[in-house]
Amino acid sequence: MHFFPFFESVTDWMCGCMKRLISFLLLCVVTVSAFSQVVITSPAMVTEGQVVSVTFNAALGSGGLMNFTGDVYAHTGVITNKSTSDNDWKYLVANWSVNLPKAKLTRSGANTYQLMLSPDIRKFYGVPDGETIIKMAFVFRSADGSKEGKDTGGKDIVVPVYASGVNVSFSKPSLDYSMMAPGNLLDVEVNAAGHQQISLFMGNDLLQTATQSPLKYTLTVPSEGKHLLRAVATDGRAEAADTCFFVVLEPASQAPRPSGLRRGVNRIDDHSVTLLIYAPYKDYIYLAGDFNEWMPGPEHQMMKDGDYFWLTLNHLPPDTEYAYQYWMDGDLKIADPYATKVLDPINDKFIPSRVYPDLKAYPLGKTDGLVSVFQTNPTSFEWTVSDFVPPSPDTLVVYELLIRDFTANGDIKTVTDTLAYLKRLGVNAIELMPFNEFEGNDSWGYNPSLYFAPDKAYGTVTDYKQFIDACHRQGIAVIQDMVLNHSFGQSPFVKMYFDAGKPAANNPWYNRDYNMKNPDAQWGFDFNHESPETQALVDSICAYWMTEYKIDGFRFDFTKGFTNTPYGVNDWASAYDASRIAILKRMANEIWKRKPDALVIFEHLSDNAEEKELADHGILLWGNQNHAFNEATMGFHENNKSDITWANYQYRGFTKPHVVNYMESHDEERLMVRNLLYGNSTASYQVKQLSVSLERIKAAGAILFAIPGPVMVWQFGELGYDVSIDENGRTGKKPVLWTYQQEPERTAVFETWSDMIALKKQEPLFRSSDFSLELKGAVKTVRFMEGGDEVVVLANFDVKSQTVQLPVSVKGTWYNYFKGDSLVVNQTSLPVTLKAGEYRVLSSRPLAGFNRFVEPAVVEPDRSSFVYPEELTRNYTVNNPFESNGEVWVYNSYGRLIHQMDIERSVNLNLNAASGGVCVVTVHAGGNVARQKIVLY
Repeated sequence: MHFFPFFESVTDWMCGCMKRLISFLLLCVVTVSAFSQVVITSPAMVTEGQVVSVTFNAALGSGGLMNFTGDVYAHTGVITNKSTSDNDWKYLVANWSVNLPKAKLTRSGANTYQLMLSPDIRKFYGVPDGETIIKMAFVFRSADGSKEGKDTGGKDIVVPVYASGVNVSFSKPSLDYSMMAPGNLLDVEVNAAGHQQISLFMGNDLLQTATQSPLKYTLTVPSEGKHLLRAVATDGRAEAADTCFFVVLEPASQAPRPSGLRRGVNRIDDHSVTLLIYAPYKDYIYLAGDFNEWMPGPEHQMMKDGDYFWLTLNHLPPDTEYAYQYWMDGDLKIADPYATKVLDPINDKFIPSRVYPDLKAYPLGKTDGLVSVFQTNPTSFEWTVSDFVPPSPDTLVVYELLIRDFTANGDIKTVTDTLAYLKRLGVNAIELMPFNEFEGNDSWGYNPSLYFAPDKAYGTVTDYKQFIDACHRQGIAVIQDMVLNHSFGQSPFVKMYFDAGKPAANNPWYNRDYNMKNPDAQWGFDFNHESPETQALVDSICAYWMTEYKIDGFRFDFTKGFTNTPYGVNDWASAYDASRIAILKRMANEIWKRKPDALVIFEHLSDNAEEKELADHGILLWGNQNHAFNEATMGFHENNKSDITWANYQYRGFTKPHVVNYMESHDEERLMVRNLLYGNSTASYQVKQLSVSLERIKAAGAILFAIPGPVMVWQFGELGYDVSIDENGRTGKKPVLWTYQQEPERTAVFETWSDMIALKKQEPLFRSSDFSLELKGAVKTVRFMEGGDEVVVLANFDVKSQTVQLPVSVKGTWYNYFKGDSLVVNQTSLPVTLKAGEYRVLSSRPLAGFNRFVEPAVVEPDRSSFVYPEELTRNYTVNNPFESNGEVWVYNSYGRLIHQMDIERSVNLNLNAASGGVCVVTVHAGGNVARQKIVLY
């Protein structure tokens, strides 16, 4: 037996907590599908050529306008034969913010309103002749749009429109499929138009006939089975029919679940699966899906075993994806909380086929909400790297990346194509902002819905795995940004136990109310991290991604929230919290139990004593240096406002270098934005000038990468990205500016950062525990000493020149890394004058890569180049400027490696297949690198 890989310590901790009483839910009607009584139309069956009265009951459906006293308007349009779905409204009467008199409703009661559509609906909406109106769609709103009334579950209200002639439809039951308790009375109501007679059947048995509409009948629900109700209307020449089903609820059969099952889908063989769901306090669950046409009968009622429900499906054709949901007590329908893929009726249609080819269609008209998907024989991914080891914290350089905004395509496949660019920068870890299923397609990802499914908006399962495998081939770890402080409302874990707009008191995973009363610290619905079920879920989530996707570690969002300790309205929960520490250590230990070298990173930002305890436990802590670094790059230092001493892990009392220092993350304003807006100046030096500001970003990088411990950069910081975080809204899409690579002043930032990253990773001196940092003033220095060697990184963030006396413990020849020259030092103090914004790396011995700062070979026709073209062609001769043999690498303007070849003294390079634009040709030989740009026309 093979299982889908969920690793959860299944606990039955709630078994004895509450004794179930006889459930009132068996007295309820369980209904499935569409049109409710939030609106009533007159006539009941709407056709095109009529005046139609629409009555809206604000107390029903979503209730967003219940007891509202202001004016109410209809946001309304039609679904026609040219619409792609029920969400594709045509011929809107008015845009959302426009209050037209024809769309204003008249109050007819405390919570009822009326809208007249005249002279008929075609003219009311302005639908041209020849286009068929299928439905009318409504959302009712307040005049300012701040309140809205929708159908149950926040869905749009839709009213069917019938063609002329004989029509018939069930208004009760109002839905296509119902579940009924045996012996209950079921009210049946049938509306008809253009008829002479209406007949109602159950199966083949005639129940009643009528000549007037509506036909009404009260049915006593049989003791068992699934039953078809059929209504037939005729005018003597033609007839119309409508059907609906109901299944009789029966107590769930008690049966022990097969041993070894894990929650979710358990594959038995190519034709069989067993599904298992943990659902305490539920009385019955039906499995609905493609395998039963979304009309489950008794054979698809799940077996009950304590707090678990399970069912085995057999005789399933392989190579087929099956959509399914759990339908449980009341009218609750949920996707499998452990689903590895879901379909979304609203958002899937916006995913381009190039991002997700052949995406399975949503079962429209058969259900609503998210549906899960399984396949009995999913294709196995062939990993090329099975033994990747993540970098150690002291050499860790993380690149934080939002898939949506990193490439023009906004997908993970294209990010994979840019790995050569990131490899050239030198980072050894990529931190992807949340990519498990979140609400919508356009998001930062901190609104999670499901925890075991990658979001389809960025690509397929295979695309994600290919990205991770490619990273590992390049020596780059992949860190997943994981949001386990909260979930949003689409989460099945939330929906299973939900009451009055928030998690129910008996929800096994969530707190009913926020323990943090600060509204700015409240997102979605708060996980109860003291619950054993939540802890087991957290362990399962982390283990799944490490096992199934070979994720190397996690950055956990807002870990201050992993507590039930109460905090007040003005409190950000930063005080030392022993219960939170215990929760977080337990989580980290469970991760390391499964993957000992996993990187565990917290966005914690709390009391230093708490962060020290976590860091000493082996956890890496985000270290936000944005404000101080930006004051430095802008050139302001009064009152120590540019002091970045907090980046020193020893200053904070940590025993390990476990502060992940960063100048920018997804959450902060970009340094360049403030530099260009607010930078300091003198008569001869202007930080607001682009070239000056970029030089200061180079200096900031020199200091950041020299500071001991892990470092993180935010995407495109290495090119001086200067678009504000607030452009298009804080979390909105930002311009993707790979064109920066055509600007030499920006690529110079890239090169400087790349050089400093290389020193951090490759030069042992930069990992010495014997170091000193001077990070308060305008001139900042980082000094390392080990084994008689010494290196000093220094940068002047003033807006004027500064001379510092640099203590020197090693006499002799010192080397200037970036200039490639040297000087002899005989004294114990070396005066160093730095221009405004200047930085240097000085060492008592040549550092790794020192000799690579050489002039390119002299060649014809351009004597400053080592690459030159043949006349009027894309054929180039590349001369090796170094003594040893090596390789030629060619990158396009997107940073993708497009050509690679060996070189001895020279080599011919043909770029006819490359697209136009700027390319970078690099020669790598004997540890040295030479680079030259060429332009392809």
